[in-house]
Amino acid sequence: MLVCDKASAYCLDRAAKLGIPAHVVTYVKGEREAAEAQVTSWLEQAGTDLVVLAGFMRILTPFFVRRWRGKLINIHPSLLPRHPGAHGLEDSYDSGDTELGITVHWVDEGVDTGEVIEQRSFARHAKMTLEEAEFRIHQLEHELYPAVVKRLLDR
Repeated sequence: MLVCDKASAYCLDRAAKLGIPAHVVTYVKGEREAAEAQVTSWLEQAGTDLVVLAGFMRILTPFFVRRWRGKLINIHPSLLPRHPGAHGLEDSYDSGDTELGITVHWVDEGVDTGEVIEQRSFARHAKMTLEEAEFRIHQLEHELYPAVVKRLLDR
């Protein structure tokens, strides 16, 4: 099942073409709990074993995180604990780090503070542009995240 917070997102079209049930959740300012209660209802009805965040750029409520603890993962475009937050890739690049990469981690109540599941990295070369770094980061994400999801579901 797919849950998305953007009604115009391409992933909804892809899910429909593949026959994957999809829901759009609407976040109203000051009412995160109501939105996440709706998401929790959908996840529970589906018998969800693992909640996989990808591009869901929201800080989740403690209610939601506690409900899905041990079943809630995220991917981040830096080598945590360095450069948490919404601009991790840019912050990592701007810092001059000689090694760039990604982190798959458990979600806790903090921002990108959950236990690391796995990381992948590459050496940054002197003339690497932000666009090149972003391309390499996305390559790593597309390799690592599905492998981690499969491993967690197979355990």
